[in-house]
Amino acid sequence: MTGPLPVVIVMLDGLADRPHDAFGGRTANEAAATPVLDALAARGRCGVHHALDPGRAPSSELAHWAMLGYRPDEFCGRAVLEARGHGLPVADDAAYAYGALRPSVVRDGARWLTGRAGAEQESLCRVLLDRLAAIDPAVRVHPLPRGEAIVAFHGLDSDLVSDTDSFLEHRVPMLRPQPLEPAAVGAARVVETWTRAALDALAGEPLDTCTLKWFGRPRAVPPFRDRHGVEGPFAGSSPFIAGLARTLALAPVQARDLAAGLGVAADALRGGASFAFCHTKAPDEAGHTKDPAVKRAVVEALDADLAVLAGPPFADAIVCVTGDHGTPACGSDIIHSGDAVPLIVTGPGVWADGLAFGERACRGGSLGVLRGADLMPVLLDLAGRAPFLGARVGPEPFSQCPWPV
Repeated sequence: MTGPLPVVIVMLDGLADRPHDAFGGRTANEAAATPVLDALAARGRCGVHHALDPGRAPSSELAHWAMLGYRPDEFCGRAVLEARGHGLPVADDAAYAYGALRPSVVRDGARWLTGRAGAEQESLCRVLLDRLAAIDPAVRVHPLPRGEAIVAFHGLDSDLVSDTDSFLEHRVPMLRPQPLEPAAVGAARVVETWTRAALDALAGEPLDTCTLKWFGRPRAVPPFRDRHGVEGPFAGSSPFIAGLARTLALAPVQARDLAAGLGVAADALRGGASFAFCHTKAPDEAGHTKDPAVKRAVVEALDADLAVLAGPPFADAIVCVTGDHGTPACGSDIIHSGDAVPLIVTGPGVWADGLAFGERACRGGSLGVLRGADLMPVLLDLAGRAPFLGARVGPEPFSQCPWPV
C-alpha cells in the first residue's frame, strides 16, 4: 500500500437470514452457490455485525444511519429522507410524515387496514390527495405514486409523534398518534385532528383512510466528507437512498440494479473518488416473500454480479460487502430481524481469513462481532485513512480550518 486507499461499501439490503428445514438447517446464504462471495471471504477479513445492538431489529434507515457513522440524535427521520429523495423542498419549520391512502374497515371498535392503493387507482389517488391538501393550509400534501405522499406539518413544535400505520395490519389496527416526549403533546394533537379530518374527507371512497409514519424534521448534520474524509457516489434505485445521500452531502446516482451500481462505483474510482456506495434491495424483497428458495436464488444472482470486485479498480480499494439487517425468509410476522449480518472486507494489505461466506462461517473471522457504528472506523483504518484521535483539528475529524495567511 503506497497511500490512502478508496473505500467501497456494497450494501445487500436485508442480507442476513435464518436456518430453514428445507436447506437442512442452513440459511439461504449458506445454501446458495456463491463462488464469488466464498472467494472474497477466503482472501479477506470476515465477521458479523449488528447495525444497532444484538436482538434489535432495525429499519433500513436506522441501520444505514448507524453504519455510515451518524448518531441517533442527528437523525432527521425517514420521511425527510424520502422527501429529499423525491426532490421535494424540505423546510426547517415543518415536521414531515409519509402518508398513504389505504382501504379500511371498522370492526370491534377499531379501524383495520385492508390493503393498499392499486396501480389502477392512480387517477383516483390524485383526486383524493388533492382533497386532503385542502383540509388545512398549514399541512401540505405532496403526492407521490401509488397513493402515497409526503405530508408536511408546518409550525409543529416537535416531530416526536408515533405512527398511525401499524405495519402489522393483520394483527394491529390503525393507531392513534401518541407523543413520544412531553413536548410533543401538542404536535400529536395536531396530527390526530388532521387525520380525523382526512377520514371525514375520504368517507365513502374505496381508499377511505390516510395513514402516517416515519415522522421527522430537518436536522443539521456534518457532511460525510467532514466526518470521514472521503466522498463519492451513492448508487441505488430508491428515493430513500437518494435522500440519504443528499442529507450527507454525497452524490446520489440512480442505478437500476447492483450491476449498474457497481459500474457507477468503478467509473468513480477510476476518476479518483475516495468513496463509493452501492445499494440493492433485492435480498430484502426476496426475504419478504417468505420463500427460502427465492432468497437463495437472489443471493446466487447477486454473487455473479459481484465477480467484478476481483479486478481493477476494486482490487485497489478497501471493499466491504455486507447488509444492513436480516430479512429472514420465514415467519409471516417478521419484518426485519436483529440477527447478526455477514461482513466481508477485502483489499491491499488486508489479511486472509480463509473462510467461506455465510452467517456461521463469517462469525469465525478476525473481525469478530461488530456494531454498525464500528463499520466506518474499521474501513477507514484498513484504507490508511483513520483520523489520529490525539489531534483535535475541528468539530469533525476532517473539518480542518487552515490558519489564515
